[in-house]
Amino acid sequence: MTRQAPTLEDVAREAGVSRATVSRVVNGVRNVDPAIQDAVRTAIRSTGYAPNRAARSLVTRRAETIALVVSGAGDDSETEQNAFAARALADPFFGRVVSGVVGFLRPRSMYPVLMFAETEAARQQVVAYLRQGSADGALVFSTRAEDPLPALLASEGLPCALFARPLPQAPVSFVDVAHREGAQLAAEHLLGRGCRRIATVAGPLELPAAQDRLAGFRDTMARHGRPWIPVAEGRFTVDSGAAAMNRLLSEHPDIDGVFAANDLMAQGACEALRESGRRVPDDVAVIGFDDSSAALACRPPLTTVRQPVQEMAATMARLLQEQIEGIRTEPTSVVFDAELVIRDSA
Repeated sequence: MTRQAPTLEDVAREAGVSRATVSRVVNGVRNVDPAIQDAVRTAIRSTGYAPNRAARSLVTRRAETIALVVSGAGDDSETEQNAFAARALADPFFGRVVSGVVGFLRPRSMYPVLMFAETEAARQQVVAYLRQGSADGALVFSTRAEDPLPALLASEGLPCALFARPLPQAPVSFVDVAHREGAQLAAEHLLGRGCRRIATVAGPLELPAAQDRLAGFRDTMARHGRPWIPVAEGRFTVDSGAAAMNRLLSEHPDIDGVFAANDLMAQGACEALRESGRRVPDDVAVIGFDDSSAALACRPPLTTVRQPVQEMAATMARLLQEQIEGIRTEPTSVVFDAELVIRDSA
């Protein structure tokens, strides 16, 4: 005999409250005492009750789905679109963003739908998806400078929040890290180690984060009487970090300290230094930025500037939820502090 699925009445009996109270908790009504909410959620877990999402959507008029959009640049060819998606999914940084978003949404019975917006047609698909109510809002992770999607979503009045400050500016909420201050920590640590011939591997300088990290590093060095430092630009990848490090070594073979604007480029820099016969950190100290999985995979493990990616992503999701629920009507930003994590490379 098939066991009947638990009902609202079962949850109400278990929690010792009315069916209407259980319904209010399940549907996210905010004026329910926190202790009662906890009792209802405990009863939901113990009974195994699963809300009927279709029925709930009729009540709340929400899809309970969030579009997690990876926005970038590409052409309309299927090959390029597949390559764009593959690059995003292989990026460990994006994986941490997804982890933070899912960690926030899951307890609230909200679900992300992954979308890619690398072409104008794809951006219009995202807008149409949101307009028709298939998702309640968008969380945007942009991989390009001058991304038109944030301004497009804002002009349509669609709820959205971004990971990182948008360029160009748009009236949208975002989370970010204090890039300049993080780079300052890296500069001061290299100087404190006694490094005298310091260089940096910058990220793609069309991106605000790369610009800010370079500016913060340069400003700190200038305050310490170092008005000029060698710079080589990379693309936030291991290979580009190695290539940039080789360019620096060819022009400045006496380098004894390097700040790379992300961990992947720092990992590439360490590989290039090792291949050139230089020891890290004995001959050249290396510092990265992010505190990603690459920092621990690097040999030696990287000293790096940590940005709390999962927490930032969860906060981005919270800002979007507050828009959807009408708690917050004006765009806001949350900028997290950076922290230096000292390991073996510097």
